[in-house]
Amino acid sequence: MGRTDAEKHGELPVETGCALSSDFLGSSFIRLKIILGLLLAAAGGAAYYYYVYRPAHAVPVEVAYILPESVGVVDSPAEIRLGVAVLSQGDRVEVLQRTRNWARVRMADGRAGWVEASFLLDAASFEKAQQFFRELMDAQPQAAGHTVGAGNLRVEPARDAAQLAQLPANQNVEIFGRRLVERPPQPGASASGEPAREAWYLVRAGSKAGWVLGRLIALDVPEPIAMYAQSINLVGWVVLNTVDDNGRPVPQYLVADRQQTQECDFNHIRVFTWWAKKQQYVTAYVESGLNGYFPIRPTQIGGVPHFRLRLVDRDGRKFQKVYRMFDTIVRPVGTVEGWENSAMPTTPAPKSRRPHTARRRVHP
Repeated sequence: MGRTDAEKHGELPVETGCALSSDFLGSSFIRLKIILGLLLAAAGGAAYYYYVYRPAHAVPVEVAYILPESVGVVDSPAEIRLGVAVLSQGDRVEVLQRTRNWARVRMADGRAGWVEASFLLDAASFEKAQQFFRELMDAQPQAAGHTVGAGNLRVEPARDAAQLAQLPANQNVEIFGRRLVERPPQPGASASGEPAREAWYLVRAGSKAGWVLGRLIALDVPEPIAMYAQSINLVGWVVLNTVDDNGRPVPQYLVADRQQTQECDFNHIRVFTWWAKKQQYVTAYVESGLNGYFPIRPTQIGGVPHFRLRLVDRDGRKFQKVYRMFDTIVRPVGTVEGWENSAMPTTPAPKSRRPHTARRRVHP
């Protein structure tokens, strides 16, 4: 069968051209669907990685805080290095890398640099220090003093506990608690006998709080009662109230001391009231034979001074003994169970070994 002129010149019939266009469009649409599917799959995979997989497998950022009052950040831990920035105590950083003595940190402004690792405080210890400070904000100090030399403020009463700060010599502190702990064995010391123990104080020094070795603290007894403290081991004092002496407010004190024991915080108390006529303090109440622990809590109930002692009996039972001072007369009110109980007593106070309420001079 012969070809037409159009066929001879390569011209295709209209219906044949339409069939090829349809096939081409169909295959393009399929390719487009495949591409869109791949794009959607990639987007879904990326979303899964960033929002599901990555958060679940991300390495937690190590957060630390600057320990000294100021620290220089440098560009390298090498001997030849340049300063990058200066950070202040309490500044937050992210630890990116650690070596034996150095840490590479990211600062709040995004810059990175190196600091000595010993200058960093871990986040848990920093929070513990903040918790100490918050708890002591409204607490009653049991004594006041100053450091007799530079001393480390620690998160726990132990020599190997995390260091929160270093207190300089002659740093004023408020004392809130005491704990007697076993002292680590000294090199070359004999292992026989009872392990040595040492006292630690819970203190607040300005904006810092923590534990410091008791032997590094000298008490600053208020001058009006300092004469009494010269002959005894006075360990604490609180103000019960103030009385007016010709327009001058004069504090009246409860003092605690410890005699012939290290186990408890105190075992003897005395109340000093102000005798305006003689312009001197006199003893309004004294009691011994106690097994007491800080804190001593003074309160006012209906304008009348009260105070609570945390005590332990011979069987190890913890209880509080509550006292009331009306004018210059101090009397035990009773006892309540436990050390955190704030209720008033319903049980009469037991008789003390040496109660004394007669006025006498401040000298023991």
